[in-house]
Amino acid sequence: MKKVFYLKTCGTCTKILAKFDLTDWELREIKKDPITAKELEQMYAQTKSYEALFSKRSTQIKARNIDVNSLKENDFKNLILDHYSFLKRPVFLADSEIFVGNEKKNLEALENFFGTK
Repeated sequence: MKKVFYLKTCGTCTKILAKFDLTDWELREIKKDPITAKELEQMYAQTKSYEALFSKRSTQIKARNIDVNSLKENDFKNLILDHYSFLKRPVFLADSEIFVGNEKKNLEALENFFGTK
């Protein structure tokens, strides 16, 4: 299983995806085809944290007046399942590895995974 969860309107996502050969990866545009509970569980199995999968930059946080500091793991899970913008992206999910978000450390690990560094 090799999947990439991304948002096509996100310039950062499209720039990151363009760096790699994804011909044998399933590309999932999360606004059109939202993440399922099963897929989120697969991600959680590798990260051991819904918070690690949660985008604290989502515009929905302010729109819904959410206090991120008061959220518990189950809250993060439910919010991610409720609205696509709560998933930190892009998410590269391989059989034994996961790469979440666009932080420099994550991108370096992703480049090593693809052997492009």
